[in-house]
Amino acid sequence: MTVNNLKAKQTTTEFARLRSRDATERTLMAWIRTGLALIGFGFGIGKAQDYLEQIHPDRIYDPIHGARIFGGALITLGVLAVLMAIFQYRRRLRQIKQNVFVYSEPLPLSEVIAVILLLIGLFGFLHIMF
Repeated sequence: MTVNNLKAKQTTTEFARLRSRDATERTLMAWIRTGLALIGFGFGIGKAQDYLEQIHPDRIYDPIHGARIFGGALITLGVLAVLMAIFQYRRRLRQIKQNVFVYSEPLPLSEVIAVILLLIGLFGFLHIMF
């Protein structure tokens, strides 16, 4: 192998690592946006409940405070999504820094968040219906 071929191979490998790092950063930023949206919806639901209670203090809209529970669950889920994304990001960066990359199945972060959102939505639906 000539010196030029070796340099070309090293350059290709470094560009691949750079692309992988950039993809990891984009994924982290997407999870941060998702987490912030969940946190924002949670605060919005809680504030809407507070606003309704201030307008009509004599009416009880939500005797078990389901809106606060629902909003708190969304806020908690948003915070957990960002924390899990940070841990996954750090793990990917460690893998990229290694000279030998061994594929390992990542934590199915999207699937976990989707299942928890499904459960929160089911709680909200049941709360409204009953």
